[in-house]
Amino acid sequence: MPIIKPVNGKSPQISEDCYIAENATIVGDVQVGKQCSIWFNAVLRGDVHYIKLGNKVNVQDGAIVHCTYQKYPTNIGNNVSIGHNAIVHGCTIHDNVLIGMGSIVMDNCVVESNSIVAAGAVVTQNTIVESGSIYAGVPAKKVKDISKELIHGEINRIAENYVKYSSWFKE
Repeated sequence: MPIIKPVNGKSPQISEDCYIAENATIVGDVQVGKQCSIWFNAVLRGDVHYIKLGNKVNVQDGAIVHCTYQKYPTNIGNNVSIGHNAIVHGCTIHDNVLIGMGSIVMDNCVVESNSIVAAGAVVTQNTIVESGSIYAGVPAKKVKDISKELIHGEINRIAENYVKYSSWFKE
């Protein structure tokens, strides 16, 4: 059974059609939109500020979503994939974004729509990831523009696949 509990009088609000793995943790002021999936050992900790997920967001195994006390909430748009063991902290992620495995997106960053943060990248505080680009490295820098084919072939495909995968666990 997942850990879903209130903190300081604020309880997670999770759409009924979401998949939440048995050992996921969602606490505090967290809103989870429709068709989302929160996978094994993922943590969404809305104790020091709020976390808001749009629709068709997948937070993959071991990923952590947190905020900065009284300063930066975490807002995640629609059709977003947060890869295995990624850390998303006190930032804004717009629609149609892929946050790669093991990457870190730090406080007050904005990841604009139709973008990819590559696996292992560290997006340092206050960085704006430009719409339609791939950022990679430590610290993360723009490495190239994304084609429409890559947006459809990777970003949308992964988000759609996770909606499908989650259906296997709801049966």
